[in-house]
Amino acid sequence: MSPLTSSIIISSLATGTIITASSYHWLMAWIGLEINTLAIIPLISKKHHPRSTEAATKYFLTQAAASALILFSSTINAQITGTWDITQLTTTQSNILLSMALAMKLGLAPTHFWLPEVLQGSTMNTALIISTWQKLAPMALLYTTANNLPTPMLLIMGALSALVGGWGGLNQTQLRKIMAFSSIAHFGWILTISFLLTNIMTLNLVMYLIMTTTMFSTLIMSNSKTIKDTMTLSTLSPTLTTLTALTLLSLGGLPPLSGFIPKWLILEELTNQNLIPMALLMAMSALLSLFFYLRLTYTTTLTLAPNTTTTPHKWRFTQQNTTLLISTTTPLSLLLLPATPLLT
Repeated sequence: MSPLTSSIIISSLATGTIITASSYHWLMAWIGLEINTLAIIPLISKKHHPRSTEAATKYFLTQAAASALILFSSTINAQITGTWDITQLTTTQSNILLSMALAMKLGLAPTHFWLPEVLQGSTMNTALIISTWQKLAPMALLYTTANNLPTPMLLIMGALSALVGGWGGLNQTQLRKIMAFSSIAHFGWILTISFLLTNIMTLNLVMYLIMTTTMFSTLIMSNSKTIKDTMTLSTLSPTLTTLTALTLLSLGGLPPLSGFIPKWLILEELTNQNLIPMALLMAMSALLSLFFYLRLTYTTTLTLAPNTTTTPHKWRFTQQNTTLLISTTTPLSLLLLPATPLLT
């Protein structure tokens, strides 16, 4: 892909997100989401492979259906209330439709089926964009409308996403699918707290973006695509191996790493609101996710390839340089726990 084409696509991604995040009219928000969707399609399908074409088709159909639902819900609300203001979404039917549309956009259960397949059919760089940047526009709409959305529906989808994200990743060997189920689980936590405290929801989103960017950057730098590839990571760079293991533990939410911050605050707030069963369910679902994070940590740091002499070592290949990105995001994804009072 030429630099001109890449710059146009990246600019379109940024423009679509900014339009959606800064608009108060539903039509403008819809236009921003459509720009986002159309800009990412060439990035998914640029490999000219049947798997990438399939991924691009699945992504387009899902996002187009979600955008149509958003337009439909806003039209119903405008017909009844006479306003297109995003903050004035007061009709029950519109709120339910919008909740389902945002769940489709974010890849939340029960509409999560497209996310692992699309990430598996994309390149690592495109998977990083889908897992991070493409979540910003729907999250902006969720942030704006969280007080109007039906609370039981948000709680059910949040708990279901956390459970599905944990269960779905247990039997995966492809790292992109594991990161997809990790994304589903994390956004389940975000959805659970969205109607209570938007500042903790924003903190959780920021921490997810930082940790996911760090993880994908290490996978891109080490050219790892399956769990088997992580076994030879120590031959490439011992430092990178250690940082990858710590990032995985941070994604799992283990103290004293940064990933513990959002889970701690969310469980505390759920407990304060007397949602004890929900807090217990979310804590138990975190154990499922922690299992496959620990499995990846184990293969990365505590195992060696069966044949270290005949293995085609990765340093013989041209490495993609993501050193700057890793050096920026890794300290944030590991060392932010002492700064928790400042962040909240």
